[in-house]
Amino acid sequence: MQWTDRIRQTKIILVVVATIIVVASLAVSRMLTRDLEVEERHKMEIWAEAMRTLNLADENTDLNLVLRVINDNNSIPVVVLDAKGHVQSARNVNVHGQSDADSVKKVHAMAQQLLAEGRFVRISLNVASKNEYIYVCYADSLMLQRLAIYPYVQLGIGLIFVLVALMALRTSKRAEQNKVWVGLSKETAHQLGTPISSLMAWTEVLKETHPDDDLIPEMENDIKRLQLIADRFSKIGSLPEPLPASLNEVMAHAIDYIDKRTPKRINLVTQFPSEDIILNLNASLFEWVIENLCKNAVDAIGEQPGTITLSMQKTAQKVIIEISDTGKGIRKKDIGNVFRPGFTTKKRGWGLGLSLAKRIVEEYHQGKIMVKSSEVGIGTTFLIELKA
Repeated sequence: MQWTDRIRQTKIILVVVATIIVVASLAVSRMLTRDLEVEERHKMEIWAEAMRTLNLADENTDLNLVLRVINDNNSIPVVVLDAKGHVQSARNVNVHGQSDADSVKKVHAMAQQLLAEGRFVRISLNVASKNEYIYVCYADSLMLQRLAIYPYVQLGIGLIFVLVALMALRTSKRAEQNKVWVGLSKETAHQLGTPISSLMAWTEVLKETHPDDDLIPEMENDIKRLQLIADRFSKIGSLPEPLPASLNEVMAHAIDYIDKRTPKRINLVTQFPSEDIILNLNASLFEWVIENLCKNAVDAIGEQPGTITLSMQKTAQKVIIEISDTGKGIRKKDIGNVFRPGFTTKKRGWGLGLSLAKRIVEEYHQGKIMVKSSEVGIGTTFLIELKA
């Protein structure tokens, strides 16, 4: 549990750091854009002054500098309007109308929009007359437009890269975990084989020396149980093929095993349909799932009296199994972690039971397993869905 909490805290820290980087990048980009906007307005003021000088020029005026200022503007779109709002000239404006009149209309509409946005410089042509002036309307240059969009494009590409990296990391991690599961399962099954064979031989010896001993059949039952466990581990390490089996019998067999090993203070209640449900199952592995959920329910109830309810119902497309207990429940923040390897709320435990159960249900039986509901102090309900 502490290991899972550390992983969650690390993810939160990474998200916070990434958010800070994103905000800082956008802030810097906005500052650069604002500085460029100020510079372009300053250029437009100079350009407008050059236009005023050109309009007021006489035969003695040197227009070399004025014309150079006007002609050097090759990036900022400009529309010049007279006092009545008529278009006088335009520069760096790309409009394509069906006719010249249509093009002028579009340029005029653009200028009116720039006026409404306050993107203009007003230049008086005659100090003595207030009615003689022009409006120099300007839009963002192509460079400024690209600079405004670039951070979002950059962030989008970065986000795609991070998502692809996370998916690759997750896939790699899952493949590595699968290899660990396979190796651990095969090694466990192999290690169990030798002592089981010895125990089987010793029971045969005991049968000959003590044929009337009532404990020998119980020992044989435990040996069969060990054989079943070894068989389960060997199947976890491969991809077992499910076969038609009675779900009612599988559930009854698992419940019978749990009932004999459950304290009397805990009551097992079953709610099964009368008709037999036949599904493609790996019986021994699915029994393991039910046993594991029931054992967790027993641990959750603890030393208090309680009830474990197992219900099963069939619909047209699926079979639903619910296992409910009246135990201590699961905290909301932990519900999303219960199926993760290593997560456990017990003082003793590896936190692998539910992870194995999820693998068996989802990968081997193409079903679903989830926490349907859980409240602290009231109990938990696990739900399993299988295809009918």
